[in-house]
Amino acid sequence: MNAYQNPMVSIITLNYNGTDTTRRFLESTKVLSYKNYEILVCDMNSTVDPTQQITEGNFPKTKLLKSNTNLGFAGGNNWGMQQANGDYYFIVNNDTEVTADLIEKLLKPFETDKQIAVVCPKIKYYDNPDYIQFAGFAKMNMYTGRTHSIGDKEKDDGRYDNPGYTFGAHGCAMMVKKEAANLTGMFPEKFFLYYEEWDWSMRIHKAGYKIYYEPAAVIYHKESMSVGKESLLKEYYISRNRILFMRRNCNPFQLLVFTLFYCCISFPKTFLLYLFTGKLKHLKTYLKALWWNVTHTKYSAVS
Repeated sequence: MNAYQNPMVSIITLNYNGTDTTRRFLESTKVLSYKNYEILVCDMNSTVDPTQQITEGNFPKTKLLKSNTNLGFAGGNNWGMQQANGDYYFIVNNDTEVTADLIEKLLKPFETDKQIAVVCPKIKYYDNPDYIQFAGFAKMNMYTGRTHSIGDKEKDDGRYDNPGYTFGAHGCAMMVKKEAANLTGMFPEKFFLYYEEWDWSMRIHKAGYKIYYEPAAVIYHKESMSVGKESLLKEYYISRNRILFMRRNCNPFQLLVFTLFYCCISFPKTFLLYLFTGKLKHLKTYLKALWWNVTHTKYSAVS
């Protein structure tokens, strides 16, 4: 499919007890200059049915899909992709606001290299719009399970305006070619939340595809620049899935080094930090995340 033939783009966003936030995202899409798209709002069994609020917004080309259960970030986006009509899937957080030419800019790189599977925009902080959150990802360290977002919390002064290939896709905003999604199996639902885009990125690369960063495409994310591990849910899934990711993607030597690193450095540091700061709920959650990896396999029916 030629990007200049205006392919259908399915914009997929999840809603879970955040309908006001979703409405603001949908309002921002009214500025889009690209016309051949649909928007799928995938509700993950919110406490309050969002139907009335979404309907009252009169958002064009928007369909509300309601799941009977919370499928998580991975499962929810997969569910949306399975019902989408697009040649491309734009997976995007509901706590973002788009720019007018975002879709065109994200589609353009697919024309230059047929092996591109995913294109990510420059992500900037909504509350600090002069600062970058994402300008590509550094390579994952397969001995520590750590990476970092290039340009994060740095002023957008032109240093990160060069497009190019990057090591991982950012789950906040990623344009995915349908063909590649079908071939590589979409998000691994075992992760539920966090690290799922990295596991998928690894499979995308192994399949011979590429991931691209396009700074001409800009989106604003409403995540705070000072966000931390204050959430027990975030603590659980980041700790659990960091280990799960390494179990699934390391070779035997890398996994041995990671295990030694984790047991000798990461675990004692985190354990003592939570113990001496009195964050016993965080400590309990952290230990629960580690124990999950002892009692669960690294793959499942829905990998």
